[in-house]
Amino acid sequence: MIVLIGAAIAFFSVIVGYAAHGGHLTILWQPYEFLIIFGAAIGGFLIANPMKIIRQVISTVPKIPGGAPYSREHYMDLLALLYEIFQRAQKDGLLSIEDDVDNPHESELFQSYPRILNDHVALEFLCDYLRLMVGGNMNPFEMENLMDVEIETHHKEAERPAAAVNKVADAMPGFGIVAALLGVVIALGSLDADVMTIGGLVASALIGTFTGIFAGYAFIGPVGQAMEHRVTEQTKFLETIKVTLLAVLNGYKPVVAVEFGRKAMFEAERPTFFELEEHVKMMAAKKQEG
Repeated sequence: MIVLIGAAIAFFSVIVGYAAHGGHLTILWQPYEFLIIFGAAIGGFLIANPMKIIRQVISTVPKIPGGAPYSREHYMDLLALLYEIFQRAQKDGLLSIEDDVDNPHESELFQSYPRILNDHVALEFLCDYLRLMVGGNMNPFEMENLMDVEIETHHKEAERPAAAVNKVADAMPGFGIVAALLGVVIALGSLDADVMTIGGLVASALIGTFTGIFAGYAFIGPVGQAMEHRVTEQTKFLETIKVTLLAVLNGYKPVVAVEFGRKAMFEAERPTFFELEEHVKMMAAKKQEG
């Protein structure tokens, strides 16, 4: 919602300010200028990027108005799930969670945490390393190195769509200049017309420059930045899983391991120790009632 509010503020402040200053709104409607600018931008975007990045951009942009991908509730569910997994493993052995890890969508343990179950990236990351822990063939140092490589690879790959959008934003003023130059060419070809006609043609040409700069800096650039924030938050979610798993591998009890994970979070999403404790107890009570 905040994204839509920001877009509305950016649009109406510029348009209303222009109109209040005595500008005529009708001159801003230049569909052929828009065709040149946005058509060139889309064409350049398609030329510059492989299909997988284009698909990622198309799938990610509609999610941006929904806000941050991870809330405090996501993190509390994650740590409550990890606590429950390792409590069971501590009581019955790591082999007791093998079926849950191999088939999380059919596991009652995972089904109690739909936020985690519906996040395929985090779920796959978690289950892969739990499976390695069940196998018992890796020490904490090796596991940490492997996790770091995977997280870094994921981060670089997930950043590519945002970088593609940011490059389009950087190019928008240039496309606006292209449209403006073509408009000036048309105006120069009409020098035998009256002053009002020539003035209208020059004004229409300048709308191209305005449109390219405005769209690039007020809309497309911020969308690219919002995509980068989503990538950073997903990386932090994976790092929280990593820190918690490594704490268990290093011999800490589940209650201490989830505290390691809690400390790895960004402050805005980090629950207090007592909030997390209460959430874990609440989830345990729900399962007993069920």
